[in-house]
Amino acid sequence: MMKDNNLVRHLDACETMGNATAICSDKTGTLTTNRMTVVQSFICGECHLRHVVQQTMTLADAGNHQKVLPKYEDLPPSVAELIVQGISINSAYTSRVLPPDNPGDNPKQVGNKTECALLGFVGEMGRDYQTLREHTPEEKLYKVYTFNSVRKSMSTIIQLPGGGFRLYTKGASEIILSKCSYIYGRDGKLERFGKDDQVRLVRRVIEPMAMDGLRTICIAYKDYVRETPSDPNQFQFDIEPNWDQEDAIVRELTCLCVVGIEDPVRPEVPDAIKKCQRSGITVRMVTGDNINTARSIAMKCGIIRPGEDFLVLEGKEFNKRIRDATGEVQQELLDKVWPRLRVLARSSPQDKYTLVKGIIDSKLSANREVVAVTGDGTNDGPALKKADVGFAMGIAGTDVAKEASDIILTDDNFTSIVKAVMWGRNVYDSIAKFLQFQLTVNVVAVIVAFVGACAIEDSPLKAVQMLWVNLIMDTLASLALATELPTPDLLLRKPYGRTKPLISRTMMKNILGHAAYQLLVIFTLLFLGHDFLDIDTGLGAKLHSDPSQHFTVIFNTFVMMTLFNEINARKIHGERNIFEGLLTNPIFYSIILVTLAAQVPPS
Repeated sequence: MMKDNNLVRHLDACETMGNATAICSDKTGTLTTNRMTVVQSFICGECHLRHVVQQTMTLADAGNHQKVLPKYEDLPPSVAELIVQGISINSAYTSRVLPPDNPGDNPKQVGNKTECALLGFVGEMGRDYQTLREHTPEEKLYKVYTFNSVRKSMSTIIQLPGGGFRLYTKGASEIILSKCSYIYGRDGKLERFGKDDQVRLVRRVIEPMAMDGLRTICIAYKDYVRETPSDPNQFQFDIEPNWDQEDAIVRELTCLCVVGIEDPVRPEVPDAIKKCQRSGITVRMVTGDNINTARSIAMKCGIIRPGEDFLVLEGKEFNKRIRDATGEVQQELLDKVWPRLRVLARSSPQDKYTLVKGIIDSKLSANREVVAVTGDGTNDGPALKKADVGFAMGIAGTDVAKEASDIILTDDNFTSIVKAVMWGRNVYDSIAKFLQFQLTVNVVAVIVAFVGACAIEDSPLKAVQMLWVNLIMDTLASLALATELPTPDLLLRKPYGRTKPLISRTMMKNILGHAAYQLLVIFTLLFLGHDFLDIDTGLGAKLHSDPSQHFTVIFNTFVMMTLFNEINARKIHGERNIFEGLLTNPIFYSIILVTLAAQVPPS
């Protein structure tokens, strides 16, 4: 499993994952490549694309041609400088874009990928973010409101040379725009930005970006000055504001730009999700992104498909549907939502925990749902703990998330979860295969010993021979059957269910059928074999005497039938072709050959 990028922390999670019926997956980095790039922008009333492909509606009017992403000199100088500073300074200084290791490769993104996309945008504008950071090092930042999943924004305050302060903010576009009172229009002209303008901008610019699967980020700022304001967006103060009151500080902002960040779906993910759905596993996306962005990505991945009955909800709507008048989560309300829910957008880690707990506690299914969850943040810890199997991200995951998980995905890739499902089912099948083989051997050996003791007052299988079968053949057989590698066929059937017996009806038929066949052959040889083989009978031998030629034939026949039953035991679901894939496991056929050779007596 480690070779398949699954670092297993708790061994029981392997088998549990084979029984999973639901996967609640993150979007960024798991379903997508986590290689983010700014591909669209809205600045000074105009839309810009990385490539000019079509016309679109802008805030100013509906007939302007889109332009390519702007350079610094293409924008009004004051606006361009504010955008560059707002991105360079109001980002974690650990986020960087480095030159590629090899010519022709993409630049390396280190740190937060969204911030790396914005820093790359600064580079494409023709400016160096590192120069600005050196001019304003971290220790000179006056106040930083770090990003969290509730307000979905980050803000940084710096001191201005004249004694004032400047607030830079970036975050989820619709949330930041709701706090903006001004916006830069054509030619950098400052304009009032009322509620109607906000609705129009969201409808004409942000929603089309989100429908294309883009994450939209808004950059805004606000100045706090002591002297008489020169712009209406500046706030004059005599007594320094209380910077701890974030809600009062981050309001009446000026919107600088809105950018659309593309995070392409991993090419292998749609096929992996299709395999999960075919194998009876429901995949749900739980993300903090805009609902339109989440819906678009879910469509591309195949989580939702046209014509299906599904729900796509935001966190607020989800909570409204599952809570009663007192605000408490009610299981019966949750049971009306989760079976159809496929995408939960603008969600918090608490929403993820509520969803996971609700699915696990539900009594709707005959067998309790087995839920796997992916998470990378510190706040994902409770959901990872509550899930039957918790997957933490090995690259983007925090130490807290990794500690709370059962399996760590070393490549942060959804396809690795599918491989974990295959391994889990393979572990279950390996146990079942050996049980089928071992019970057949034991049923035959016990009946032969019992009937022999009753009929001829001696067992045809001597103690040393039984030890040979149990210690040598069964030990090697368990190793052979346990080393079968998982195959894609494991994903063609539904999960077993938590209450299904380990020995299925098909396995019971195999055990009893092969046992009956072996007993028929052995008893035929025991009572009639000496006649048609024309050898001395061993039926009249004294008790505990050395094995006769007669009984040696019986022992060798029993071992050969057991050896070939080992090949039969590879198939426990009624497959016809027992030799399929036999040569793909060198350990298996090597053990068969070694056991066969060891059974041949020395000359």
